Amino acid sequence: MDSVVAVENVVKERYAEGANECVSELCCPVDYDPQYLRVIPTEVLERDYGCGDPSRHLKAGETVLDLGSGTGKICFIAAQVVGAEGKVIGVDMTHDMLDVARRNAPEVAEKIGYSNVEFRRGRIQDLALDLDALDRRLAQSPITDAQGLLAAEAIADELRATQPLVATESIDVVVSNCVLNLVEAAQKEKLFAEIFRVLRSGGRAVISDIVCDEPVPMELQRDPDLWSGCISGALSEVGFLKAFEQVGFHGIRVLERQSEPWQTVAGIEFRSLTVEAFKGKQGECLERNQAVIYKGPFKEVLDDDGHRMERGERYAVCDKTFRLYSQEPYATHFDFVEPRQEIPLAEAKPFDCSRTALRHPRESKGVDYDATTEVASCCESGECC
Repeated sequence: MDSVVAVENVVKERYAEGANECVSELCCPVDYDPQYLRVIPTEVLERDYGCGDPSRHLKAGETVLDLGSGTGKICFIAAQVVGAEGKVIGVDMTHDMLDVARRNAPEVAEKIGYSNVEFRRGRIQDLALDLDALDRRLAQSPITDAQGLLAAEAIADELRATQPLVATESIDVVVSNCVLNLVEAAQKEKLFAEIFRVLRSGGRAVISDIVCDEPVPMELQRDPDLWSGCISGALSEVGFLKAFEQVGFHGIRVLERQSEPWQTVAGIEFRSLTVEAFKGKQGECLERNQAVIYKGPFKEVLDDDGHRMERGERYAVCDKTFRLYSQEPYATHFDFVEPRQEIPLAEAKPFDCSRTALRHPRESKGVDYDATTEVASCCESGECC
């Protein structure tokens, strides 16, 4: 059997079991904010599995996508965090998990006073394909031979293009709780690319997952049961961060790292890691005579575009980088120097972002700048200088 299919079938079977009875070894215990748990039915709480709580990093009004939403606990917590103006979409491939989530959604909506959660069936590494829609189409044209199989693949491609499960650039925040490791190794690059695709520019991913401190050897990777147990499919801590970087994310940072391992297998430690990564560094680089100054505390830093900056120096940056640095997660680490005379975007020339260069103060002030000012009488704090 194909390894992708074998792993996926074992995961489906084990999590279908987990939807019908509590399976404690599926993942590690997590402490959630009790104020959000009060409205969630016991059936959901007892049949949900995870290794972190990405919902604590959400904000009001955001549109959130939960990958591998299971029985819906993170979705129902997120619904309360983002509020009535926000929206939450849960995606899972397991019928039993979705049945639990969908039948409990009306009860949660009634308790919180609004309905902002929906659950869709799909594979998290193929977020364009709506499996329920595909089932409906195939029911009209059942597969009976090879020609039927080819027709089914064409239908799937049509649905991806015309009725995507999750549209491109439609999500503010993608969250996931101990699910990415369940995807077979050959599909992981596609998985991270799909997360990137559905996010809006300026959006972010907040992912809790199980990672390992050493690469998982091939003999463990060949065991489908260990895949469903969050072991065989775990990326290394470094590999997990690089997977975000390779598809184009920036500002990647570890929000939480479990100090003690959740489990140790063959001397390899497996623990929970929560990572945040941002989308938005793509686009044209334009020269507007702006500069940034890295404030420390490190002697130098290297950003995701290869710009190495020493503490205290004034560096030339394009308008896009200037705006990125003025937002999370960079803003507190830099001072920002605007040009004395603004260059309109329509008049800005291309900026070569392949280099790192210092910005002479005269580039921002103007070469003919010759002002002389009086000594300031007081500092901003109100005390004399």
